[in-house]
Amino acid sequence: MTGLILAIETSCDDTCAAVITGAGEIRSNVISSQQVHDRFGGVVPEIASRHHLALLSPVLDEALRAAGATLDQVELVAATRGPGLVTALVVGFSAGKGLAAARELPFAAVDHLHGHLAASFLRPAEFEPPFLALIASGGHTLLADVRDHGPQLRLLGQTLDDAAGEAFDKGARLLGLGYPGGAALERLAAGGDPRAFAFPAAERMPGLDFSFAGLKTALLYKVRELGEPEAERRRADLAASYQRAIVAALLIRVRRALKQTGARRLAVGGGVAANGPLRAALAELGVELEVPPPALCTDNAAMIASAARYSKALRFPAYLGLDVYATGAQRL
Repeated sequence: MTGLILAIETSCDDTCAAVITGAGEIRSNVISSQQVHDRFGGVVPEIASRHHLALLSPVLDEALRAAGATLDQVELVAATRGPGLVTALVVGFSAGKGLAAARELPFAAVDHLHGHLAASFLRPAEFEPPFLALIASGGHTLLADVRDHGPQLRLLGQTLDDAAGEAFDKGARLLGLGYPGGAALERLAAGGDPRAFAFPAAERMPGLDFSFAGLKTALLYKVRELGEPEAERRRADLAASYQRAIVAALLIRVRRALKQTGARRLAVGGGVAANGPLRAALAELGVELEVPPPALCTDNAAMIASAARYSKALRFPAYLGLDVYATGAQRL
């Protein structure tokens, strides 16, 4: 298609709207982050959904204004269907269906993980399949063999417990940092020694699946072992060593997957892909690499609009009965 796509993303605590062209050019990408969850150490679904209700209308207005477009110029509406927090998803998904139905426009129900993948399809990158994909976010960590632009992935490995982003957030909380913790932990780690403590990277675990629960527990025990004054004094070393272990766990399995598949091209998506040490380590793998800009790694609606180009769009009124889902089981 050549017209404009309007997309909405509300799978967690970011209220997002974007406008892109059918060719994958970003006209606008608005992200409104909710600053109310840090006191709880994580996202509270009911609070997130209430803030989405308050923020979505102005965010949509800003996305259209920044794109220099009106609703009359939109030819396709898209919204995240899942996975994510159900009460948060319902807000954006219902709004998207409502906007499409009001103008009898086609509507695309987009899988969030497909969105992270499709961020690499946007201009100017336009990273084309086939390639190996690593998606690492707060809720998901997986490796997939990508053969086309569509939502059906050949899953190679996934997390058995915590996701990489979740490990960052929980580690940051143990070190007394705020939520979300990934960026804060990375900043603290910059002043520490990454080899000060030997945290496990599940290197002895065979295969391509991930596990971060043991790493989080190792940090907890080390903080307790050091005691409060010493742990406080060595917070930067703890953060640097912990971050090094997360990056190592991801790299070990990416290397295995590259060897197993023979792939020479790698795309990375998800909020963890914004991590500087991870980006630097991936750049040394010796393969063609696509890591989107940080604004396209974290949750955003431009990636949802990009995925909509390769998802099945339903005509009015066929999409009115669609509902959201909390997990990716429907696709994977």
